[in-house]
Amino acid sequence: MRMRKLDHRVHLLLDERRHRKIAIEAKRRNVSVAEVIRDAIDRMPANDDIRRTAIELVLAAPPMPVPDDPADLRRELDADHERRAR
Repeated sequence: MRMRKLDHRVHLLLDERRHRKIAIEAKRRNVSVAEVIRDAIDRMPANDDIRRTAIELVLAAPPMPVPDDPADLRRELDADHERRAR
């Protein structure tokens, strides 16, 4: 792996559970806690990746009936979100 110039310092406070979790992972990988955090950041998708994936999923979805009135669609989506939140 190519070493990058590290020139930004971040002060991060963690509760005991999170610190223990990340320290165990660092020990397992035989790297520093900071390296585990940097790796997690690198694995975060960019906004473009999220949008591209969403578009691909929409385009791959089977055809379905959609209400003609956007307000009806909004109500349908809101009701679905409510059901999922329960």
